[in-house]
Amino acid sequence: MATVYLNGEYLPAEQAKVSVFDRGFLFGDGVYEVIPVYQGHCFELEGHLARLQRSLDGVRINNPLTDVEWSEMIQTLIDRNGGGDQAVYLQVTRGVAPRDHLFPANATPSVFVMSNPMQPIPDAFKAQGIKCITLPDIRWQRCDIKAITLLANSLLKQQAHEQGAQEALLIKDGHLTEGAASNAYIVKNGVIYTPEKNAEVLPGITRDVVLRLAEQAGIELHQQMITEAELHDADEIWISSSTREMLPVTLLDDHPVGNGQPGPVWQRLITLYQHLKQEQNLG
Repeated sequence: MATVYLNGEYLPAEQAKVSVFDRGFLFGDGVYEVIPVYQGHCFELEGHLARLQRSLDGVRINNPLTDVEWSEMIQTLIDRNGGGDQAVYLQVTRGVAPRDHLFPANATPSVFVMSNPMQPIPDAFKAQGIKCITLPDIRWQRCDIKAITLLANSLLKQQAHEQGAQEALLIKDGHLTEGAASNAYIVKNGVIYTPEKNAEVLPGITRDVVLRLAEQAGIELHQQMITEAELHDADEIWISSSTREMLPVTLLDDHPVGNGQPGPVWQRLITLYQHLKQEQNLG
């Protein structure tokens, strides 16, 4: 039976209960993070906690824990659930209060954290790439906040799934924003392009790692608007997320991307990414 953390207690998952008056349940009033764990160690924890703070600031919820307290609690939960490779999900809501659109004056934030075994990335996704479709970006206007209100994302992912695709790449006003649950990149003539950070794009922690590795490797990279036409004309397309790392897109809207195989720039970056994971775990 997995152990979870809920409002100061470690307890069996089946015993975790929250009030129906929690604003996370009534309004989706909260934020979350997903943190990958390799060999019992959090990957890029500092970046995830910094993004959590930005999200909390964005929705005006006070952070209920310090970074040290978050770190200690997350590590305890990882250890109690057997270490190894896991995915940690943490969620902070505004707390329990009578239902009212206005923020309650004295609510205590609710904190829930769970960890589950990391689902392995299918070898075929790395060897052959994945299929994506393009869909209109129907999400709200503050995608830079990692909010728990994910109905639009779920609708988009479901539509992609029903068309045999692993992800939906989202188009807004004629340009690429990101995936339904990922950041997105294209490569043209050996140069990496990715949408710049703004309110339309989640500041992905894996995205930050990719940008850092590209700079260290001397690979030219630009953060800028990518048009839908440029997306369809790309030599390579990738997506990245905390639990799927970096995946090459080899089929977009039923048309091959480049030569229809994972490209050389992706292959170089994913190798560097795996080396970084090993270095952090050894540390």
